[in-house]
Amino acid sequence: MAKKLYVGGLPYTTTQDELKDAFSQVGAVESATIITDKMTGRSRGFGFVEMTNDDDAEKAIEMWNGKDFGGRTLTVNEAKPMGDRPARREGGFRGGRGGFGGGGHGNWQ
Repeated sequence: MAKKLYVGGLPYTTTQDELKDAFSQVGAVESATIITDKMTGRSRGFGFVEMTNDDDAEKAIEMWNGKDFGGRTLTVNEAKPMGDRPARREGGFRGGRGGFGGGGHGNWQ
């Protein structure tokens, strides 16, 4: 069964073919995807590689996690399904609270 790996810390110039070729050194790669920004189309510096079997996926983690790739240190681990990740923090520069401060506005009942 195929196992999907998260690959973080990619150089922004890395192509999907380069990512696939790098992981093919370990075993058969089913797919390699670089995640891009929707607005600019530029790489976001991470992607996913799907290895055809679990043994090759483990070997790929051992080979690439913490290693230099194009001048950057990679983080490689098993990708987690969307539902298994902690909720993202909402909001912008005000931390998602929505107001302009607090207190001192009298009694609101």
